Amino acid sequence: MDSATVWTGILQIATVFLILALLYRPLGDGIARIYTADKNWRVERGAYRLMGVDPGSEQTWQAYVRGVLAFSAVGVLFVYAMQRFQGVLPYSLGLPAVPEGLAFNTAVSFVTNTNWQSYSPELTLGYTVQLAGLAVQNFVSAAVGISVAIALVRGFSRRGSATIGNFWVDLTRGITRLLLPLALLSAIALMIAGVVQNFNGFTEVGTITGGTQLIPGGPIASQEAIKELGTNGGGFFNANSAHPFENPTPWSSVLEILLLLAIPVALPRAFGRMVGDNRQGYAILAAMGSIAVVSIAAVTWLESLGLGTAPQLAGSAMEGKEVRFGIFGSTLFAGATTLTSTGAVNSMHDSYTALGGMIPMINMMLGEIAPGGVGSGLYGMLVLAVIAVFVGGLLVGRTPEYLGKKIGPTQIKLASLYILVTPTLVLTGTALSFAIPGIRDDVESTSIWNPGVHGLGEVLYAFTSAANNNGSAFAGLTANTPWLNTALGVAMLLGRFIPIVLVLALAGSLAAQKSVPSTMGTLPTHRPQFVGLLAVVAVVITALTYFPVLTLGPLAEGLV
Repeated sequence: MDSATVWTGILQIATVFLILALLYRPLGDGIARIYTADKNWRVERGAYRLMGVDPGSEQTWQAYVRGVLAFSAVGVLFVYAMQRFQGVLPYSLGLPAVPEGLAFNTAVSFVTNTNWQSYSPELTLGYTVQLAGLAVQNFVSAAVGISVAIALVRGFSRRGSATIGNFWVDLTRGITRLLLPLALLSAIALMIAGVVQNFNGFTEVGTITGGTQLIPGGPIASQEAIKELGTNGGGFFNANSAHPFENPTPWSSVLEILLLLAIPVALPRAFGRMVGDNRQGYAILAAMGSIAVVSIAAVTWLESLGLGTAPQLAGSAMEGKEVRFGIFGSTLFAGATTLTSTGAVNSMHDSYTALGGMIPMINMMLGEIAPGGVGSGLYGMLVLAVIAVFVGGLLVGRTPEYLGKKIGPTQIKLASLYILVTPTLVLTGTALSFAIPGIRDDVESTSIWNPGVHGLGEVLYAFTSAANNNGSAFAGLTANTPWLNTALGVAMLLGRFIPIVLVLALAGSLAAQKSVPSTMGTLPTHRPQFVGLLAVVAVVITALTYFPVLTLGPLAEGLV
């Protein structure tokens, strides 16, 4: 790789980090104001009347959980029904109803903010399902994640409180004041960049060979905006952000990377403002940033090396990558989309080198906390901060406290259960896919295109992506089968809502506590030492949990 290409790539990465640094304070402060404002907008008051909600009342953590689960259950049923009745809906483009198993998987996928797609969207879903079903869930699932994170922040900031906010108010404000305005501006910017936005359906064109081809159009820019902004990831096309209609130029790719990182990066600032100590927000951001920098540098370096027989013969590892983005633009996107819970791709991760493809997988195994999905990244890192405070207290004999709250048995049990949920789902799902003879034979014969250790990696990546609500895939896996549609759907449901229940229970236990004054024995949580401890805790937990299965898959493939 020539030096000009390297410096261009470095400049692209530096530009993304610089713009995110400039957005951190204003966007984070704006988010904090949204969730602490006393007044409701007129449109919000109308929404509350329709829902029968008193915006002045607050909820216990149990009531907050019931609101999240009930709202999400209705969303699953609604999106499922739309797919099953697609044939009679307007603007269906003549496409038939989606089969039961695939409809279940897709409904769960979009409601859980995963956006896993076991189908070709442009050939499966019409405009009504895309807009009224999937795009709506792109907004509301993102708003749910932010609401849960804000509820946890309230748990840290409140003293002796039985409530943690009102889910319906948090949900509504997240949509009306944050996601809708930013998505509108982002869609306009994407249209300027050349992303398609129309309702033309399929256009028949002639080819240079004298044949014809159907070119799909659609309202792509509007869906692309919230797809990235809400860290959703489901594309309008099967090729996702590698498709020129979704992502036509290098600068549109940079814009999409900025969109998927903007809110997760700003949320630590909102956290610092709401707990009354901006240093705490900077500490959380520093831990997120240190992990992100190492991850992106690692995948870029490994892909630049081009390890493997085919890349060495070709001169570089460009398989599965768009020439308009190159290696640096591809690996930056790959790192960003798996460090968040987005799952959008502008290159095919299955075509990465064995060790290079392992890095996006590890990003998800970390829990997507650097900076993570909208809301889920912040509350995931705060749960790890609780663990880190406890570990730090054991190491140096300090009192286990965080932001004036005692970290006792209840908080540690909830945090421990949180970090065990996704590894259990990932490893169980992967193991069952190969341990049960009937399922194994079906997976190996109909799903895995690349047998051997790479095939194991494809299945491992799929369950890692589903349980962590990411949605990206090793594209060599055919997941539209009865077993994988069901198993991945269950992994998405449990991987989304069990952690949310645990986080809200943690928020309730913290909010009920009185403030504990700081003493000489209190571990400072805003200093570089704690930032390092937090990052190490995140990495060590992942390493101890997943290292054995990684040695059977990508490590074995990369080291042969």
